[in-house]
Amino acid sequence: MYPNLLPLILFSIAAAFTPGPNNIVGSYSGFNFGIKKSLPLILGVTLGYTTLITLLAAGLKEIFDIYPILKTIIKIIGSLFLIYLAYKISFQNQVQEKKIENPVTFYDTFIFQFVNPKGVFAAITSISLFVELGPNYLFHSLVVIMVSFFCAITSITSWCLLGKFLKRFSENKKFIQVFNYTMSFSLIVCVILIYLKI
Repeated sequence: MYPNLLPLILFSIAAAFTPGPNNIVGSYSGFNFGIKKSLPLILGVTLGYTTLITLLAAGLKEIFDIYPILKTIIKIIGSLFLIYLAYKISFQNQVQEKKIENPVTFYDTFIFQFVNPKGVFAAITSISLFVELGPNYLFHSLVVIMVSFFCAITSITSWCLLGKFLKRFSENKKFIQVFNYTMSFSLIVCVILIYLKI
C-alpha cells in the first residue's frame, strides 16, 4: 500500500488544474477549434508530462541536482516559447479572413513539457516528495507516474472543455478577438509569475 496517496493526489490536482501555460493554451484551443481538433494538444500535454515524470523517476532528477544551471536554462527557453506562443495567438487576429489553424500541435505540446517551468518544477517536486529511495522506489515511482498521468489528462481536457463551453456564449468576432487577446496576455502573466516565484 502506498502511504502518501492522498497528499500525492491533492498536490497533483493543485499542480495540474491551477492556471498555467498548458491550461491557458488548452482553453484557447477548445474555444477556437473545439475538442476534436484539440485532441493532439491534449495528448501532447498528457504524454509529454508523463514522459517527463518517468524520466525524472529514472534518474534525471539527479542531473538537475548536480547541474542546477539546467533549471535556469529551462526557465529561459520555456519563457521564450511562451512569449512566442502568446504572439502567435494574439497576432492571428490581425490575419485576413482566411481559415485560422491551431498554432499548437502534438509535437509542440509534447516537447514543451520539458521546458515548461511550471510543469518541470511540479514534476521534480512530485518525485522529491513522493518517491522514497529504497526497496519501494519502483512501486512509488509507478504510483506517482499513474497519478500524474490521470491528473494531466483530466486537467487539460477540462480546460479545453471550458474553452468550448465559453464559445457557446458568443459567435461575435469581437468577443473571440478579446478572448484570444486575454489568453495571450495570460501567457505573458505566466512568464512574469515564473520569474517572481522561481
